[in-house]
Amino acid sequence: MATELSPQVPDHDAARTQSNTSLPAETVTFAHRIFDAAREGNTELILQAVDAGLPVNLTNEKGNTLLMLAAYAGHVELTKGLLQRKADPNRLNDLGQSIVAGAVFKSHDEVVRVLVEAGADPRIGKPTAIEAAHIFARKELMEVLGAKQGDIGADVPISPSARPEK
Repeated sequence: MATELSPQVPDHDAARTQSNTSLPAETVTFAHRIFDAAREGNTELILQAVDAGLPVNLTNEKGNTLLMLAAYAGHVELTKGLLQRKADPNRLNDLGQSIVAGAVFKSHDEVVRVLVEAGADPRIGKPTAIEAAHIFARKELMEVLGAKQGDIGADVPISPSARPEK
C-alpha cells in the first residue's frame, strides 16, 4: 500500500501516506533522507530501516519506490537487499515507467539481470524494458529480457546514435 507525505515540500521527494493529512516535519525530513539514501546506495541505512518496519515499497511523490531509485542509480547490492525483503520489481511510477526499463535506460546491466531474476516483467511500462533495449541498441540485453518476436512494434524507434554507420 502506498503512503503520502505532505505535498507542501517543494521540488523534493515526499513519501505517500495512507491519508492526505500532513505529517510532522521530522517524518518528512526522515523520508527525504531515506529517498536520498536509496539514490546514493546507502545499503546499510535503507535495509536497517526496512528491517525496522519502513515499508519496503514506500514511494515518493512521483511514485518512485526505494527499489526504483536504487536500481536507476545502479546500486546492485541495495537492489538485491530490497528484493530479498519483498520489494515489488513490477511497480510502475506515476509516469508509467518500470524499474527494469529504467535500469536498461541507464545501462546498469547487472541490475537488469538481478531484477529479471527476481521476476521483473520486461513487458510492462512505457517504454517496456525490451523496447528500451531496442531503442538504445542494447542487443546483449534482449536475451536477458527474454525478448521474442512481436515485442517490438513498428512504432518503437531506434536511437539515431544506435543506428549502424553506412
